[in-house]
Amino acid sequence: MEKKLFFVINNLQGGGAERVISILANEFSKQGFNVFMVCLNEAEPAFKISAKITQINLLKERATEHIWNRIRYAGLIYFRLIVLLLKEKPDCVVSFMTAANLWTGLACSLTSVPFVVSERTMPDRTINSFNYFFRKLSFLIYRNSKAIVVPATGIADCIKRNESYKALNNFKIIRNPIHIFPKPSDQQVNDRAFILGVGRLNHIKGFDLLIDAFSKVDADHLDLIIVGDGSEYEKLQLQIEKLNLVGRVKLLGAKDNLQDYYHQAELFVLSSRNEGYPNALIEAMSFGCACIAVDCEFGPAEIIEHEVNGILVENFNQQELTGAINKLMTDPGLRKKISCKAQLIKKTNSVKNISANWGSLIFNPI
Repeated sequence: MEKKLFFVINNLQGGGAERVISILANEFSKQGFNVFMVCLNEAEPAFKISAKITQINLLKERATEHIWNRIRYAGLIYFRLIVLLLKEKPDCVVSFMTAANLWTGLACSLTSVPFVVSERTMPDRTINSFNYFFRKLSFLIYRNSKAIVVPATGIADCIKRNESYKALNNFKIIRNPIHIFPKPSDQQVNDRAFILGVGRLNHIKGFDLLIDAFSKVDADHLDLIIVGDGSEYEKLQLQIEKLNLVGRVKLLGAKDNLQDYYHQAELFVLSSRNEGYPNALIEAMSFGCACIAVDCEFGPAEIIEHEVNGILVENFNQQELTGAINKLMTDPGLRKKISCKAQLIKKTNSVKNISANWGSLIFNPI
């Protein structure tokens, strides 16, 4: 009998967790599983989902976020998810991100459906920030899951530092799979050599730190290109103007041909203040782009071996970040060595390997 698998997330509007869950859903569908993608809220998907996958939005429209509306939405999500589980009887449910994890755990516990939860971001902004009641509820739900999947060991360690979660012992580390991009084109994306940053334009991604470090780099022939949309566009543009970097630092917005930027960049720099597990970093490495990453929580130190497959710099150390850029740009031998080693991530983080890890977890008995 065909195995039925549910994936549950808030929505697929965009972001690292949304990309990973889309990759996994598509891969399991490709392998012949009957896959459902269940979103708590309706939103335009940022990632392509196979036509073979059944997509369901538990809520289609939301009115104002008044307290009574929020209570009503919570009830609707819970009721509709229970009805869906009773009707479809999946073999297992996999949820990503805290809100989806809690609703999935509650509904699966009531319907006796096996489930796996996955935390993808910094716990101190999510599960660790809960009040006493929700921490106890989260503990009970997460303890009863088949596993708590995290992409980086540091996320599990951070959760377990919280007194409420110390007794959790069902963590499982599964890295993020690398998105399979189209083959890079021969068309130049910039008329000068450039350093690349990729991600949402928000405070967490630290592009203000990258721009400041770049302003002190001794390489007038280099541009800095940042690909991504976000709320800090105007703030970053003002910083560029104040540093007299107009024309050398370019905020390009989102791009459909990201593979061309990874392929052509001299360096990729991850400047985030914190991460869950940086997809952009492993994507850049897979293209053989020499990478520099700040040693933020979480992920870079578990991905990069310093001066072997990349460069790690102290978080928030602007001088060290500038020095790392200068070092790689003036040492082509080191840059070539790092580039070659970086590409090994295509094997360790391949969709095939990562989906196999998920499969052994999902379909093994509790």
